[in-house]
Amino acid sequence: MRTVLTRFSMLPVFLGLFVLLPAGTFDFWQFYAYLAVTVVPMVFVMIYFLREDPEFLVRRMRAREKEKQQKNFQILSSVTFLSAYFIPGLDRRYGWSDIPLHTVLLADAIILLGYLLVVLVFNQNRYASRIVEVEEDQKLITTGLYSVVRHPMYLGVLLMFIPVPPALGSLWGLVPAVLFPIVLVIRILNEERVLKEGLPGYEEYCRKTRYRLIPFVW
Repeated sequence: MRTVLTRFSMLPVFLGLFVLLPAGTFDFWQFYAYLAVTVVPMVFVMIYFLREDPEFLVRRMRAREKEKQQKNFQILSSVTFLSAYFIPGLDRRYGWSDIPLHTVLLADAIILLGYLLVVLVFNQNRYASRIVEVEEDQKLITTGLYSVVRHPMYLGVLLMFIPVPPALGSLWGLVPAVLFPIVLVIRILNEERVLKEGLPGYEEYCRKTRYRLIPFVW
């Protein structure tokens, strides 16, 4: 619980450093709206899992990848992730973009929708880890969202991440954000190889559930 609370409390500080510092101002309402959309739901989700399934939160705390390719993914995703916050901060400082209010609010709504999708995945699959691994006695989930696409959590992550720059009032921040799906595809291809080797029934599941990430697309 101490680890969970410490890491969670650092999230607003982390976001503030990578957005407000390059912005050079605290007068940044788009940032506070984004913070509310992301942090407030996380509080309720964290409280729920602390009470109902603390082991799941412990599993989500693990961040050290075992696969070499996944370690490379972590580096690439970290660069794109941080850039998608840092650039909007600079955008706010120098006034590069002019995003209308309704676009900012729409981006916030999509981010919230993405987070709700991730929470549904957590509820259906308690083995949803931050790292690529197959745990002992891990069960293969094929129902619910997993009957539609093989990686519904990553779909939610895309919905949460790509709209971040417009939610922060920036168009230029979309440049690193749109690179993230490419990096995610690399992760998924490697992850599926690991799951086919270590998780019984996963290869057959792949034949039945055709789409990896986006229904009718891929």
